[in-house]
Amino acid sequence: MGKSKNISLSDGEWKLMRVLWEKAPRTIADMVKALEAETGWTKNTIFVMLNRMEEKGAVYYTQGTRARQYYPAIEKDVAAAKETESFLKKVYDGSVGLLVASLAGQKALSKEDIDMLYGVLRRAEEEAGK
Repeated sequence: MGKSKNISLSDGEWKLMRVLWEKAPRTIADMVKALEAETGWTKNTIFVMLNRMEEKGAVYYTQGTRARQYYPAIEKDVAAAKETESFLKKVYDGSVGLLVASLAGQKALSKEDIDMLYGVLRRAEEEAGK
């Protein structure tokens, strides 16, 4: 883990990665059970997805005594940062300000969100001043 690969994940792959980031290793049967209510995916569906994700370098496995044990090969914060950067470029021309203005204009920011943003901005301002 800890590699900073430029890996793009589909929505379904994000679901599998969340399960692996929550607890690893997991077998395919473990993942079927963990995602059963949300997706209804079969063992075969998850197996095919994991093979594709392994080719991308997002997951890896070791052979256990009875089944493969799957692990995330990328860190959640690295994957989230890449996804956020891609989204910002695609939707807001890379502008965090436009994103926040859009959220504020839609009244989608709670008091907690606003307080958190103030804290983030204060830390960024302090870092910029160094």
